[in-house]
Amino acid sequence: MRSSGSDNWRMRMSQVALWLCGTAAAFADVAQPLSPTNIFAPASTPAKSIFGLSLFVLAVTGSIFLIVFGLLVYSVVKFRKRRNDDGREPPQVYGSNQVELAWTIVPVLIVVALFMATARVIAFVQTTPPPSNAISVTAIGHQFWWEYRYPELGVVTANELHVPVSDPVHPTPTFIRLLSVDTDHSFWVPRLAGKTDLIPNHPNSMWIDPLQAGVYLGQCAQYCGTQHAKMLLRVYVQSKHDFDQWITQQRQPVITNSTISEGQRIFETTACINCHTVSGTVANGRFGPDLTHLMSRDTIAAGAAPNTPENLRLWIRNPNAIKPGSLMPAMELNDQELDALAAYLETLR
Repeated sequence: MRSSGSDNWRMRMSQVALWLCGTAAAFADVAQPLSPTNIFAPASTPAKSIFGLSLFVLAVTGSIFLIVFGLLVYSVVKFRKRRNDDGREPPQVYGSNQVELAWTIVPVLIVVALFMATARVIAFVQTTPPPSNAISVTAIGHQFWWEYRYPELGVVTANELHVPVSDPVHPTPTFIRLLSVDTDHSFWVPRLAGKTDLIPNHPNSMWIDPLQAGVYLGQCAQYCGTQHAKMLLRVYVQSKHDFDQWITQQRQPVITNSTISEGQRIFETTACINCHTVSGTVANGRFGPDLTHLMSRDTIAAGAAPNTPENLRLWIRNPNAIKPGSLMPAMELNDQELDALAAYLETLR
């Protein structure tokens, strides 16, 4: 029996050791962010403010846990049953003004401190005025994709937001106005800012000032329908030079031949033009993404698939094969028409 008890003790200790190793590995991952959605690696001022607040809350709640756990351990050890106990209960104490004041006032002070710290961060994020050199973007949530409009720069794109990196010496933040055309959505790029809801008929706003170039991934964080999980966000943070080049390229009109190709004819004589816009053509729909520079994007279907000729062709033939529940209808084209239409769309760069 002693041997069995010893084995059980060793097994439990090994399990504790494995748990501690796993915890240490998790904290090591925090120090070396590998995920583009790692909330422990903020790359923008609003995200850093939220991260700092979370550390403060963790410190307060962790301290409470350690104090309570320590008192419990002390009580268990101090007042454990001993062999020479006579079985009588210790003296009972009924009521203590000091104890009752302590467990009332201390929690109130803790809650007030947490409330004030949270309110300070919220006020800082929501009341920061845009400087004169800020980039203005309007983000519009659709089922199930994102529309981005740069009203001061004359650019319209979809699903992939491009912003310049912000130099701490000369900040260039991006202020985003959030709108929705159908149901509730939520804009959340964890490394850049906290999530902010897009509510019909109730404009919201947020801002980011990314300090490092790169691609930051996000997600619609409010359930909005069958394809909520594939309403993805991609934010491309570029140098000022690269961002200016992207803006220039997006402003360029579509280059078309003097004769309309078969693919363009199919595009302009089917339901495509009811939902999509291609500048310089008769297509001016607003229900679907602007396709003027479709092939300049890395993904299609709001990040659900890479933007390759094969995926584009499959997306036109059967959108549900990539994004079940998508509101884009299958066009019911034959193979020849499908090839011609796909070839035309591949020229939109």
